[in-house]
Amino acid sequence: MPTYQRLPRFDQDWQSLGSAERRFRTAVARFVEDLEADRPFRPGLRVKGMQGAGTNMKMMFAPDGRATWQFGNEVKAGRAHVVWRRIGTHNIFRSP
Repeated sequence: MPTYQRLPRFDQDWQSLGSAERRFRTAVARFVEDLEADRPFRPGLRVKGMQGAGTNMKMMFAPDGRATWQFGNEVKAGRAHVVWRRIGTHNIFRSP
């Protein structure tokens, strides 16, 4: 199981997420399955790097549901560490 942390901005975004929360939780379960199996992320998650944003990645979890994240330094040896940066609609890309 990977470890994770949420940036304060993610927590702020989460408060206004509303009904998309369930879809995000489902997508994260699939995201974790793929990480644990050490395989590429399934196409339905649409995980991609963010152009011009360094190591930031993006994931789609609903038609207009997006989350940005990056890999952080390992907290537990041999386990990926995910830093959740933002969550919301496509508008979060203005400041990922």
